[in-house]
Amino acid sequence: MVSFDDEPLILVDHDDRDVGFMDKASAHVGSGTLHRAFSLFVFNTKGELLLQQRAPGKRLWPGFWSNTCCSHPRRGETVDTATHRRLKEELGMACPLDYLFKFEYQAQFDADGAEHELCWVYAGCSDDAPTVNVNEISGLRYIVPDALDAEIAAKPESFTPWFKIEWERIRRNYPHVFEPRIKD
Repeated sequence: MVSFDDEPLILVDHDDRDVGFMDKASAHVGSGTLHRAFSLFVFNTKGELLLQQRAPGKRLWPGFWSNTCCSHPRRGETVDTATHRRLKEELGMACPLDYLFKFEYQAQFDADGAEHELCWVYAGCSDDAPTVNVNEISGLRYIVPDALDAEIAAKPESFTPWFKIEWERIRRNYPHVFEPRIKD
């Protein structure tokens, strides 16, 4: 396991200023308490996005398809440090990650749980073979952007809410992150 219900999350205000800490389970109860999070989008040199399917044991959105990796920085940890730690823990991967943007969202999963996050979004590129942490991920696949757009349009209920918001903004404002790259 790399994620625990009692792990303290960093609570923030709407301007991303630290305002306290709360255990992960409590931060996701009801409509959620605003906390800092991050989402990673890792592409290969062909410009394909590595998607993950969330493990069935996840409290929120189990079995849904989502971005490569997402989590929360820990108490005393910078977001940049947390992104690299979590990518290694979930997928056994390491690659440079570029900050793209941050945004706030709230998404209700059921009557008892939700996400309410101020999420930092990063993109990177790697052709390394991922190693799945089965406690976090039940499936992986690479997909080209146009095919992903079509799949989201046809089956939006198969994807996590934060991923759909982030993907739309990446497609609109950051096309360079999914352009195929020439290997050195």
